[in-house]
Amino acid sequence: MSYVPRFKLKYDNEVVPKLMEQFQYKSSMQVPKLVKISLNQGVGDATQDKKLVDTAVKEMSTIAGQQAVPTVARKSVSNFKLREGMNIGAKVTLRKERMYEFLDRLVTVALPRVRDFRGINDKSFDGRGNYSFGVQEHIIFPEIDLDKVSRITGMNVTFVTTAKTDAEALALLKALGVPFKNQK
Repeated sequence: MSYVPRFKLKYDNEVVPKLMEQFQYKSSMQVPKLVKISLNQGVGDATQDKKLVDTAVKEMSTIAGQQAVPTVARKSVSNFKLREGMNIGAKVTLRKERMYEFLDRLVTVALPRVRDFRGINDKSFDGRGNYSFGVQEHIIFPEIDLDKVSRITGMNVTFVTTAKTDAEALALLKALGVPFKNQK
């Protein structure tokens, strides 16, 4: 038998029946699911030092377990000394098994390492069932060696789901174990 990630099993065995009961779905195919997780990191000082993008790509690849891609400027902006085609960040899109593995590491290891962590905000849904939040320090991931980090950077994490509404997406992510703040 091939390997199945822990959060994929949790989704199949616990989340699907729970959401079918909660939202009165007639078929298990109606239950929203996680499609992809996108990681983005902008490197603002890349206009002065081109090595910063290479470092960002390397660190993002280490965190994601998949090769990151440098992002390119679409327009030239003279005030920022930015030229069209210049590398200004890094991104990774995770799907299937790697997506579930990253979610497992994010929820169980990385987020609890954030200083004064009380949960992530549940107000950052886009209206179509997708959720985005920012990580201020990439050193919360245990894959990053603190001795080799030259500067601490942040990144954006986006969960893309098949949910039709934000309520369905929130229920899906809560059932998967994403720690949201307790609202009063």
